[in-house]
Amino acid sequence: MSLPIRTEELFGPLPAGGVRALETRHGNTGMIRVLEALGMAGPHEVLSPWELRDPGGQHLVHAGGYAALPFGELYGPLVNFVQDFLGRTRNQALPTQAASSWRAALETNLVALLSRHAPSHGGSQVFFSNSGAEAVEAALKIVRAARPGAPKIVNFSRAYHGKTFGALSLTPSEDYQAAFGPLLDNVLTLSYGDTAGLERLLKTERGRVGALIVEPVQGEGGVRVPPPEFLPAIGTLAQRYGFLVVADEVQSGLGRCGHPFASLAAGLEPDVITLAKPLGGGLVPVGATVARRELMGKLLGGLGGKRHSSTFGGGTLAMAVGLKSLEIIEDEGLAERARVMGERGLDRLNVLAARYPDFFEAVRGAGMLFALQLRPVVPFAGGWPDALGGETLSQLGSALGLRTLHRHGLHACYTLNSSRTLRLTPALNMPDEVFDEMFARLERAAASPNSRSLLSAPPSVLLKLANLALNG
Repeated sequence: MSLPIRTEELFGPLPAGGVRALETRHGNTGMIRVLEALGMAGPHEVLSPWELRDPGGQHLVHAGGYAALPFGELYGPLVNFVQDFLGRTRNQALPTQAASSWRAALETNLVALLSRHAPSHGGSQVFFSNSGAEAVEAALKIVRAARPGAPKIVNFSRAYHGKTFGALSLTPSEDYQAAFGPLLDNVLTLSYGDTAGLERLLKTERGRVGALIVEPVQGEGGVRVPPPEFLPAIGTLAQRYGFLVVADEVQSGLGRCGHPFASLAAGLEPDVITLAKPLGGGLVPVGATVARRELMGKLLGGLGGKRHSSTFGGGTLAMAVGLKSLEIIEDEGLAERARVMGERGLDRLNVLAARYPDFFEAVRGAGMLFALQLRPVVPFAGGWPDALGGETLSQLGSALGLRTLHRHGLHACYTLNSSRTLRLTPALNMPDEVFDEMFARLERAAASPNSRSLLSAPPSVLLKLANLALNG
């Protein structure tokens, strides 16, 4: 039996409609159908690391990628390195039962980068996996192993830590949790930024809270930065009450928010840090959990070295890409560039928000992580009630917002835990002229008549979206 599609065919002009039909038949049908209804299902052609073209010929400034494209698509120096690596390496591909020079190098460089800003982490250790969610799962097992008599974990509203079972248990979203209960118990959810509430809970639960997990900037929560006293206070309370602190830096870490580690920049020195998105350079999946040596020893010490493992975590190709990605971030000064360009971008967003109040409800930013909170598509005093489809209307508003930006040449990101919020996550090395064009296109979208009115979308689009919302 011959396979229906050969690899060489994919380098040729496989019709876009045919690709979407195959994805609809055999893949994530719902997602492709929604994107088709919006006219933005792709597949997209890469024109440069920072630009795309859709099948209809629409030129797009690429601000998507969910912060996993630190250099954009197919960045030349990284691609050239990978080609060179594949031609020269003689290393074992999956050294799960052997030492690995590439894994050792990335472990060493990550710890060196962390200890440069937090010297107490000079002896820390790294566990590699394949995603941010897996990095969080490893962190969960570390804190449970290290605090066996204190099973409760504190998390925060609007948090997003992933969709694997343990990570999902820490992601307080009815949309994502409801179908999969019961989830892990002993999770205590507080309002993000509420220092007083945290201290009250710790007094009540004295000795029973083993860990707290926090995003220094909530990405999927809508690019929310806590009050400046919040993260330092967590560190103070951790010392007082004896719980461990996990900083989820999957989205905020390694430069995106203007510092290699957003938690440290804000005054919090965590015990465990999770990393992922930028480590893969947009080419391969890489997750990393960095923990103090004594904590990692509780999980993997002695003969327990296989108590937690990943077949593909630490694979040589992934380590090589992660190592080169970290080099590029450091050598090109991308954390500092994200800080400078982030300030410039947020200034521009604030001007646009003031100029187009009917389009923008709020704008936020942290380095080169930007949020656009849009006005409701159907205004309703006090918010449209959930019983009357409020959440569905919010999701519809986000979808139509994405469509509007796409039609004006801007590829953006949906936001999972913040209604009516879109994100821009441009490459940290996006050239100045492309960065400026991104905001010029955003302004044209905001200025377009009825840009997000239900009436601005063709009836066929609204009917398709309504049918998907009602019938799946």
